[in-house]
Amino acid sequence: MTTKAHISVLADPYIEALCTDKDGRYIDATFGRGGHTRLMLEALSEKAEVLGLDRDPEAIVVGKALMKKDKRFHIAYTDFAGIEDAACELDWSEVSGIGFDLGVSSPQLDNAERGFSFMKEGPLDMRMDFNAGQPLLQKLEHVSESQLADIIREFGGEKFAGRIARSILERLKAGSLNTTRDLEDVCFHATPKKKRHGNTHPATRTFQALRIWVNDEMHQIDQAVQASIKLLKAGGRLAIISFHSGEDRRIRDLIEKEVHGCTCPREFPMCVCGFKPSMKWVQKKPVRASEAEIEANPRSRSAMLRVAEKLDMSC
Repeated sequence: MTTKAHISVLADPYIEALCTDKDGRYIDATFGRGGHTRLMLEALSEKAEVLGLDRDPEAIVVGKALMKKDKRFHIAYTDFAGIEDAACELDWSEVSGIGFDLGVSSPQLDNAERGFSFMKEGPLDMRMDFNAGQPLLQKLEHVSESQLADIIREFGGEKFAGRIARSILERLKAGSLNTTRDLEDVCFHATPKKKRHGNTHPATRTFQALRIWVNDEMHQIDQAVQASIKLLKAGGRLAIISFHSGEDRRIRDLIEKEVHGCTCPREFPMCVCGFKPSMKWVQKKPVRASEAEIEANPRSRSAMLRVAEKLDMSC
């Protein structure tokens, strides 16, 4: 099976924002196939080190091969919520930068057996780590219609979530929901006829939402961002690329809480919580791909990059 090469999105602004200490220690929390990691290693000195994290066994194979080629690189088989433990294994107490490229890589999408894409026939799986957790088909057997509609609406921003959820569970009960093509067909026909042929395929948002649900990605983001902020040294950078508004809002709100500090109600005349800001925005308004990048790599169209910096808490 041949797959398309994975092109790292927003590569230049991401590396420029993240790699400010050429001799520092960095973490690529979503190694994937190593695109951003290789660019980081190119930008850094021979004294620097980079730790890659991934929960996809196929990504770990790629990471181990890179370890043999570059002594500055380390790979850890873990989800990004396990970032603190992975850093601890290397005795890293603080780092100069941490980067995330959320979502699915091109090789994962192109491999029909992973079940991420509606463009190819495959099993209803969608697990990032195919050695752990429950595949999508199994999880669907234990969810109610209202719960499924909420998942599709919240994680996918799908307007017709209720109709789609109802149709999915009806097909499941009838025994005719077994593959990604079946799911795509459900989404297509559950969408009103006038809305089926726009710029976005009717199955796009539902597939995205179900992938996020299967892999518990929102909870992972919460844990990983909080852990990353703790790991960063003063002046260290956090750079996060997301691909849909739900993820982006989650990231913005998590960082914004650390930027503003005080959590006291506005009516309080003075601060009593004592919570001080730990971060500042470097790039609050998301950086977007240029038209040239979008033309070369359509996947970059929805990419959004936010960057924040750790404050010196000793002052």
